Amino acid sequence: MSSCRGLKANKEFWAGDVIFAEASLSAVVFDSLAERICHSCFRRQDKLQRCGQCKFAHYCDRTCQRAGWAEHKQECSAIKTFGKAPNENIRLVARILWRLDKEGGVVSDMQLTTLEELEDHICDMQEDEMKEFKVDIHNFLDYWPRNSKQHTIDVISHIFGVINCNGFSVSDQRGLQAVGVGLFLNLCLVNHNCWPNCTVILNHGNQSAVNTMFHSQRRIELRALGKIEEGEELTVSYVDYLNLSEERQRHLKTQYFFECTCEHCKNKTKDDLKMAGREKDGVKPTEEQVKEASDYCYQMMDKIEKARLNGDYHEVVKLCRGCIEKAEPVLADTHIYLLRIYSTMSEVQSYLQYFEEAADYARKMVEGYVKLYHPNNAALGMAAMRAGVTHWQAGLIEVGHGMICKAYAILMVTHGPTHPITKDLDAMRVQTEMELRMFKENEYVYHSMREAALKNKPMTMMHEPKSVEEGIKDLFHRRK
Repeated sequence: MSSCRGLKANKEFWAGDVIFAEASLSAVVFDSLAERICHSCFRRQDKLQRCGQCKFAHYCDRTCQRAGWAEHKQECSAIKTFGKAPNENIRLVARILWRLDKEGGVVSDMQLTTLEELEDHICDMQEDEMKEFKVDIHNFLDYWPRNSKQHTIDVISHIFGVINCNGFSVSDQRGLQAVGVGLFLNLCLVNHNCWPNCTVILNHGNQSAVNTMFHSQRRIELRALGKIEEGEELTVSYVDYLNLSEERQRHLKTQYFFECTCEHCKNKTKDDLKMAGREKDGVKPTEEQVKEASDYCYQMMDKIEKARLNGDYHEVVKLCRGCIEKAEPVLADTHIYLLRIYSTMSEVQSYLQYFEEAADYARKMVEGYVKLYHPNNAALGMAAMRAGVTHWQAGLIEVGHGMICKAYAILMVTHGPTHPITKDLDAMRVQTEMELRMFKENEYVYHSMREAALKNKPMTMMHEPKSVEEGIKDLFHRRK
């Protein structure tokens, strides 16, 4: 991540415009998901077919296997010879090198930089990070086939360094979970700002045609969040804004090796809101009371996370409820710890099918987010979608439809009309609009039809509750 590079707009852009789209130089599925995600299209599937040769790569079907063969061919025999698949970093570096050996340093005419020109920040690494780095290189040398072109340690180290701070989190087709890591060269040139004018999303393209000639590539899109003047620098945020400026700066320094000097960090913008006390009838709690409630929430979040990881969702609810009772009277509705607890509570209650309570917390979460996030922030859009679905599940159709419309407006900018999640939202918007009309004509008929529909097909949460961290908060992937 170099803070001296940067890209500037070569013309005026408006909200939702795609500034550029770029296919990955290479990408791999995480070690932990190697059997659950297709290694070609990165879609999550229940039944995947295994590569008969290396027994490691998994694909949706023959079509995906054929589409992924160019990238997998050398990897396949290397894994067989090595006896197992090495970790995701080693697999990514190997795939990148095979591609560069075959095609040279410039793989597309849209490319604005080369791998050699990117910074690797090896000299900035901490001691423990350096140890892991050396182990990876050692294992890479064992894995790299004798009959492939041999490279110097410097070349190999440089690529490991580059992916260490520029590896982009590749999400599943719905954009809800990080499933792999890839390298996108042009994206590496876009500098960070905590309050950026662009966002990056992954568009999986279309790989459903039987003839792989008609597949469109997996690509990232850099999209404008609002009006950008010609000559203005393009920026994205590498971290989630829902942290204090000091926290963001520390994170950027340790993970991406630079000091953030954006306006929001310099002025500590909205930090006061994120740690504020609740004002009631003109009376504010003391600083001491706010600190005590904040510390209590912070400690509880750890316990809540442990219970969630153990799948003990009733315990999660009990802990969240205790925390909310103690902290809600003292902390403002924009306090980031309280918002995290609302988020967990709404997700878990929704999973346990207590939809009304889930909807209540989801609404509080979105109301807090609206006061903190940029109006076109993708995380705000996703939260509004979740809240909309939860209200719809609870039979609160008016608020549900309103939230879904709000989410749709944001995602049209951040994801665009062809993204699967925007299409899902559009379908929900049409459905909830129809139900809302029915509700306004006759509430009794609406509720009885809804009861009948629920008896036939109970509504369920899409996934088990994930941790806040598991959602895609960081733009670039770093090994834990």
